[in-house]
Amino acid sequence: MKIVVIGGTGLIGSQVVNQLQNSGHEVIAASPNNGVNTLTGEGLTEVLQGAHVVVDVSNSPSFEDNAVMNFFKTANENLLPAEKAAGVQHHIALSVVGTQKLLASGYFRAKQVQEELIRASGIPYTIVHATQFFEFAGGITQMSMANGKVIVPAANIQPIASKDVASFVAEKALEKPVNKTLEIGGPEKFGIAVWVTQYLQATHQNYEVGSDPHALYSGAPLTVDTLVPEAAVFLGKTHYADWISKPENQR
Repeated sequence: MKIVVIGGTGLIGSQVVNQLQNSGHEVIAASPNNGVNTLTGEGLTEVLQGAHVVVDVSNSPSFEDNAVMNFFKTANENLLPAEKAAGVQHHIALSVVGTQKLLASGYFRAKQVQEELIRASGIPYTIVHATQFFEFAGGITQMSMANGKVIVPAANIQPIASKDVASFVAEKALEKPVNKTLEIGGPEKFGIAVWVTQYLQATHQNYEVGSDPHALYSGAPLTVDTLVPEAAVFLGKTHYADWISKPENQR
């Protein structure tokens, strides 16, 4: 079976490619670096020829409102018709838990548009909603800095290891499409402040961490469990404390 992974050289995509290659399938890592560009349409016809499954784990290089909307809208308006013409039998896309509740954010409005285009495409599909990856703790810390302190929303989070996300996505690529959204998350739910504190302690950074019920996440307000799965079909086995204790994960 031929499987094309859009964004196949990124954090999740490279791991999905490796896992699928180990299962003996023909797997193509498609990205602008190797001549496949969903924004321009370059290389799509060629790479999709004979493909049974397309896994889209690509992400916008810019999170600015207009740029991110242009990325997800244009990329999917190019990719999905090309897939249909090629006879692709299963489209799998990675999105984010809580997307439909975070539409005050330009990023999540763009992800919602992506999901709507997938559902309207006529291609059998599976959309995977994942919680935040362990690797995001540093970025969330940086975007939450204010006056020398880290101020995060007073809300819960259930982060997941990227390798566990990749394993689930790779597994779904070998199964029949479900034509619905599947939620996945990590094994533990705790406050965002608790997560950020764990990250700072492990990376030897001495910042005060506080919670504010009015603090925004990616420009959107949160309720206590906006970022937590409502009905997870899979929980990763990797615990954050174990993951962050390894020096290679403390960068």
